[in-house]
Amino acid sequence: MTARAEQRVRHRRRVTKRRAVVAGTAALGLTGAAIVTTTMLSTAGAASSWPEDTGSKPVSSTIPVKGTYDGGMKKFYGTGALGGSGQDEGQDPVFELADGATLKNVIIGTPAADGVHCKGSCTLQNVWWLDVGEDAASFKGTSSSAQYKVVGGGARKADDKVLQFNGAGTLTVSGFRVEDFGKLVRSCGNCKTQYKRTIVLKDIDVVAPGKALVGINTNYGDTATLSEIRIQGDSKKKIKTCTRYQGNNTGKEPKDLGSGADGKYCKFSSSDITYN
Repeated sequence: MTARAEQRVRHRRRVTKRRAVVAGTAALGLTGAAIVTTTMLSTAGAASSWPEDTGSKPVSSTIPVKGTYDGGMKKFYGTGALGGSGQDEGQDPVFELADGATLKNVIIGTPAADGVHCKGSCTLQNVWWLDVGEDAASFKGTSSSAQYKVVGGGARKADDKVLQFNGAGTLTVSGFRVEDFGKLVRSCGNCKTQYKRTIVLKDIDVVAPGKALVGINTNYGDTATLSEIRIQGDSKKKIKTCTRYQGNNTGKEPKDLGSGADGKYCKFSSSDITYN
């Protein structure tokens, strides 16, 4: 995975924030039924609210998924060997999806360990991360025809990356909400085995603070296409849209080559990104 030399906020700050969110929700008197209904019935645009879980389930060892796993909006959280929620490399995931698997209607609480791993093509549908651990999801298929789809859902409180793209193929993220994050998607900058990666971001709600929407490696032919991106709370436009890197397979920190649309690797126009 990409080296952690990039600047990040310490994980411990999130405990205080989490308590504040819980207290604020209780004060507003929001009912779980109302929040779930708002989230599940939204058919246009990313969800405007975070779902209430229908119950909690501790997970002490990775749950393997073949076919389709419907979590019924339960909150899954790590315990025991999966009880970490920091930035340590090499953590195991809460869910590991086989090639072609689908994970849907799941809330991943804290500790979140390394979230979700996809070993090949996969679909994450209406999956929510309340407090991202190492990464929310990592995509690891080795076929250039692999298709990874993140449909709906959202993630918040990610010190570094939300979606880590280590494998080959195409990652499409749509109808997603991200808040308080480092990078929404990062094409691995220094993996031992590198690939050409294609990234598509469309219909995304972004809430500051955040550092970058996507990072790609131009020397491996990566591309990122952005559309219908709505950014809130970033009047000074500090969140980078698409950052280009010179990746490597030696483990060194990749060289930053600049950011913004260039028509070849970072594909979007000014009208594709709006600020509120």
